[in-house]
Amino acid sequence: MGKGSKKEKRGLGEGKNDNDVGSSEEILLSQRKYALERILETGLNDSKPQWTPMEQNLKLINSEYEQKLYIKFEDVPLEGRSIYQRLVGKLLYLTITRPDTSYVVQSLSQFMHAPKRSHYEASLHVVKYIKSQPGHVNGMRNKAYCNSDWASCLLSRRSISGFCIKFGTSLISWTDKKQNTISRSSEAEYKCMTQTELSWLK
Repeated sequence: MGKGSKKEKRGLGEGKNDNDVGSSEEILLSQRKYALERILETGLNDSKPQWTPMEQNLKLINSEYEQKLYIKFEDVPLEGRSIYQRLVGKLLYLTITRPDTSYVVQSLSQFMHAPKRSHYEASLHVVKYIKSQPGHVNGMRNKAYCNSDWASCLLSRRSISGFCIKFGTSLISWTDKKQNTISRSSEAEYKCMTQTELSWLK
């Protein structure tokens, strides 16, 4: 995996009523070298890239399911399952910077114990998809959103503050609570921003 670097970014909040108070430091992650090694390893360096991680309407099932429902497919168990297991394991590592492949790779990992030819072909399809953008860069940064519901408590007329903090696409912290004092509409928004717990994340 390539070394992370820091990039300065500035911008407005993404939501109309939300306040973006995130950090301006962004960590860029890339696994280009690792992705190119997987393409070369599977012998797909001369193949056409795919533009979707999985074929449309593809149904992946195991042999036990076929036997229970008496379904017959022109599919055979894969000889040498270790090839499939190693490939899927390496694809799982690539999901760090390629979250768009997470669903299909997690689905393929269910067939590690008894893979079939169709499962292996689906894993090669993922490699061809990665080939379309082997140098994909995934930006990771702390980003916080906050908002307040002004005077929403009918008994105390105090506002409710809420915020959530994300690292990349992952939600890592969130809360909502009543403000300590009664505030005007604009003051409630500012208090909400000051209560967002970004200091301990830096």
